[in-house]
Amino acid sequence: KSRTPSNGRNSSTYPLGSLSSNNAEGRGATYSRLGLSPRNSRERRRSAGDEHDLLASQLNMFVRTRTDSGKQLSDLEILEQVTVLNLDTGERVPLSIAEDKLPQCINPLSLHIMRLTSEYVSNSSLEKEKESDEESIDSKKSCAVTEEPGRVKRRTAAFKKFLGSTVKKTVHKAKTIAQEVSTHARHREDALEVVDEVCPTGEQYIKLKASNSHKGPYEFDCLQHVQDLEHVGPVWCMKFSQCGRLLATAGQDRVLRIWVLRNAYPYFLDLRSKYSEEKVSPTPSQESLVSQKSVDDPNVHFSEMNDRAPFMPKPFCTYSGHTSDLLDVAWSKNYFMLSSSMDKTVRLWHILRKECLCCFQHIDFVTAIAFHPKDDRFFLSGSLDGKLRLWNIPDKKVAVWNEVDGQSKLITAANFCQNGKFAVVGSYDGRCIFYTTDHLKYHTQIHVRSSRGKNSTGRKISGIEPMPGEDKILVTSNDSRIRLYDLRDLNLSCKYKGYVNTSSQIKASFSHDGKFIVSGSENQCIYIWKTHHDYSKFSSVRRDRNDFWEGVKVHNAVVTCAVFAPNPETIIRQIEEGNESNGSSNGYVLISADFNGSIKVFFNKTKPKHSSLPASALA
Repeated sequence: KSRTPSNGRNSSTYPLGSLSSNNAEGRGATYSRLGLSPRNSRERRRSAGDEHDLLASQLNMFVRTRTDSGKQLSDLEILEQVTVLNLDTGERVPLSIAEDKLPQCINPLSLHIMRLTSEYVSNSSLEKEKESDEESIDSKKSCAVTEEPGRVKRRTAAFKKFLGSTVKKTVHKAKTIAQEVSTHARHREDALEVVDEVCPTGEQYIKLKASNSHKGPYEFDCLQHVQDLEHVGPVWCMKFSQCGRLLATAGQDRVLRIWVLRNAYPYFLDLRSKYSEEKVSPTPSQESLVSQKSVDDPNVHFSEMNDRAPFMPKPFCTYSGHTSDLLDVAWSKNYFMLSSSMDKTVRLWHILRKECLCCFQHIDFVTAIAFHPKDDRFFLSGSLDGKLRLWNIPDKKVAVWNEVDGQSKLITAANFCQNGKFAVVGSYDGRCIFYTTDHLKYHTQIHVRSSRGKNSTGRKISGIEPMPGEDKILVTSNDSRIRLYDLRDLNLSCKYKGYVNTSSQIKASFSHDGKFIVSGSENQCIYIWKTHHDYSKFSSVRRDRNDFWEGVKVHNAVVTCAVFAPNPETIIRQIEEGNESNGSSNGYVLISADFNGSIKVFFNKTKPKHSSLPASALA
């Protein structure tokens, strides 16, 4: 504590940049204070000090822990000395407010999970993780580490002890923020590789980009943008009703919105009116429905909208009641809806009612919900408290529950499979765990990870979707991979890659016929794969690997959701009303949503079999 720097600086100022300085005298003074020999300065810089050199060069500043008078600075005052560069806007912000800025570009669920996992990890595990982080940073540098690991650790410890606990926290926080910024920048570069420019929208065909290994023929080069829907804030979840005529969207603004197809709007409006008229003593909320009938005149909407737009321009209804971000939504066959939220509740709604019908309380965030496919009196919920619950809706209570075993008990995805025979959950540590639905008894599990390489450690499961008509499930995870598993033998059928998903709750899903897979991506693009790629008979490419994607970039933010319509023929016929061509209505309708709240509707007309004609020839 009584040491005085030999370079004449005040003892309260510790120059992080001195380690990378070209001044040999300054380096020698620094190393002498650490009890190290100046002649080893080159080795020191090439070893454990590299991490701090890198941060110093990035931050380009000095960190003070005390004032000139010797008064201890607060954590906030220390963090205000460090600035972080926003690569998107060029703006520099103090590290003290950087955490407040981060939630604007990161799913808040991911931030909460990071906090939880840091609490769950023991001190010894945390030290191992820090060492692993240091090694990964060192490995990316041009010069290799040549010192023994023991000496590196001792010198790193001496350096941290010298700086003091306050500066150590600052360095750790700066490293975390820097890694987030670096990752975000890398994803932006990936987006540029997918397409060189933002694709034109409107009635024109959208420019398609395919992977280098995909030489054609292409399935979605006829993709057309037909409508934009207005949302507020990031969209975290989006799902069609089973009939395909209603679309639910929800996200950061805590409001559940229901969009209706233009040709189905009169039907649902009439249905809601009949329900209101049948009530003898309407409640205040139902009175508002009756008064709303005159306001929501379909003729008003028809006059404002594009003839090709399949959805009504405004939501058919909106539901408020949650006090935090909505994370998932589910539909029953009878137009009941469930919404789960970061407010630790699940709420039940119906398309004809404006008020919440029931609220199901949980202990932690509810990340996933699903109605039972055969009996919609029951639904499944997965929560970050590690518990899987099967709820009885009429009784308004949990019928049966179970808890995930293992070090990480966080449930990040859940669904039914094999037509309700099994309930499957995805965990933060990359496991898919199967339970029998009747008693939620453990059945088996799959470790979702690669056999070797950087993805050999399980990553967070962000989505689980059953494949239509087959005993297979599609698993999305935070290693930027999508995997198709065969439930008959639990073997990996195929692994799809090309998109970016390192921390989001992005989930892939099937088309209505199971022939295609679609997913959003953190690099602002939409990716589409054939479920079963048409491999050449003489190709040596592995059949269980699929990087033959087709992608489009029509968003300017992270594409958080992308889904196919379950009944596209109805929508395509409506889109092509008034067209002189009497072509087939076969095709696909795709909806995507992003972090900025932009929702886009596309349709792709199916080309004749074996056709190699360009999209313009089929218009």
